[in-house]
Amino acid sequence: MNYILFDDYSWDQLLPLTFTRPASEIRIGILKIREKWELFLATQCYHLTRDYLSDKFPLKMQDQNVLINGSVIPDKDLVEQVLQLKPGQALVKQDEIIAALVSKEQVEEFRNKQIRDIEIIEYQPELVKINHPWQIFQQNGYAIELDFNKLTENRESQPLSETNRRRGAYPIFIEPGASVEFATLNTTNGPIYIGRDAEIMEGSVVRGPLAMCEHAVLKLSAKIYGPTTLGPYCKAGGEVNNSVLIGYTNKAHDGFLGNAVLGEWCNIGADTNNSNLKNNYAPVKLWNYQQERFIDTGQQFVGMIMGDHSKCAINTMFNTGTVVGVNANIFGSGFPRNFIPSFSWGGAHGMKEYRLDTALTVAERVMSRRSIALEETDKRILRQIFERTKKYRQK
Repeated sequence: MNYILFDDYSWDQLLPLTFTRPASEIRIGILKIREKWELFLATQCYHLTRDYLSDKFPLKMQDQNVLINGSVIPDKDLVEQVLQLKPGQALVKQDEIIAALVSKEQVEEFRNKQIRDIEIIEYQPELVKINHPWQIFQQNGYAIELDFNKLTENRESQPLSETNRRRGAYPIFIEPGASVEFATLNTTNGPIYIGRDAEIMEGSVVRGPLAMCEHAVLKLSAKIYGPTTLGPYCKAGGEVNNSVLIGYTNKAHDGFLGNAVLGEWCNIGADTNNSNLKNNYAPVKLWNYQQERFIDTGQQFVGMIMGDHSKCAINTMFNTGTVVGVNANIFGSGFPRNFIPSFSWGGAHGMKEYRLDTALTVAERVMSRRSIALEETDKRILRQIFERTKKYRQK
């Protein structure tokens, strides 16, 4: 069977994180949403996403295809019902398509939002669907536990060194090659997963749930409050609370990061702090690209959302509910505005456009340090984002 993860309206709501990826490529818990589906289904999944992303995230169709909503987190019950679908049937939850078994012609109809001859099956159990950026850190504890159970099932952890102190009933799982020494690990509230070749340095204090993917590093004396995820090759130091770093991102120094989601290839300067709570304790408003205005999240704790390749200098201060686009470079004293457009250069003193050629050169240099090339497909995506977000830089 051919499985296709499709983007619905949530893709627009999840910007700027989805400027560079389908919704299913967002990491929540230990794995990306796509990786969760592939683990359950034991096969590769393809993408039905925005046209300018399709070269990097291709679509493959066969005579029979299972369309799956890419913003939905799979669990055992949902996967069982997806596998039971018959041709022409669709699982629906509150008028939203969760999955459908369709022909190649119906996939084309679906792309044009004119799909016909579908039998609706109402999905009764609860499910988790990520429609807004703040839901990524809100649902991260649930996702960590789900992934932890799936990834460690019938497997034995590497032993925890006796130099560490441990408390709590939830398990700790250490993959081969990981190093944990002279740390304090508390699993009272959730499990701790330490990926292959990851490292927790001396003096670090961790309160789970925590997910560290391969080659992630907690720097000396880091203070981590769960639920927190460090994607592959991420570095974290200072104080981090209920945050998700999707991958290849560094917040390696002292400073506070809370209730935040950072994309890939971001860098947070030393002593940078973000506020995650307003002084008047009012619900936080967050910039929404679909509505092109700040919307009420209804949440008291929302810190920062940052798109891929963005960076900030030392001692940067971010207000509660700040949204930073793709490839922004922030520096200087004072608080920059709560919405920083993609390809912006500056800070509280003012912003100008970050030259595209310069931004691409920096991205190439940063990625080459991990022996990863900035492919031509990536450059085309970044050029598209540069053009699509130009209007925000002109305001």
